[in-house]
Amino acid sequence: MKRPALLAWGLLLSACGSNAQSGDNPAYDRLLRTLYKNTVPAIRPAALAQELQQNPAAVIVLDTRTPAEYQVSHLRGARFVDFDTYDKATFADLPRDRKVVVYCSVGYRSERVGERLRALGFTQVQNLYGGIFQWVNEGRPVYNQQGLTQNVHPYSALWSPWLSKGNKVYE
Repeated sequence: MKRPALLAWGLLLSACGSNAQSGDNPAYDRLLRTLYKNTVPAIRPAALAQELQQNPAAVIVLDTRTPAEYQVSHLRGARFVDFDTYDKATFADLPRDRKVVVYCSVGYRSERVGERLRALGFTQVQNLYGGIFQWVNEGRPVYNQQGLTQNVHPYSALWSPWLSKGNKVYE
């Protein structure tokens, strides 16, 4: 079993009794502390939402999940970066001096992509704290090709308990 999956099992029972509906989940915070290497600075969903509201063109948002996850839903305006091939990407079409925020389900995969971006010379890279799960758990909107949706891909049954809002849709 991979490290993130093993850690999730270890903390899964801690999710019971938390206030996950408000986005305040101490067990989820503990899980994230074990997953993150802190190699990419984090940005909280509320701070990103405020930046996107004030000046959406100032931030490049990259969804670093799988195609199936992205198709179910993503943050408005997010560009897709396939996690399975990011290590070969040069991101030549992105300006190195713009702010880039990466996210995935919980922030583990996106932190790896953020590390790659920093190695390529990007100067303002941040990882969305808690990923799309935290974003949705705090009541923030997600979109698909048809527009606003309540659907969220929970990655797997193992990770789905950390997603407390939205409709869990796998494909």
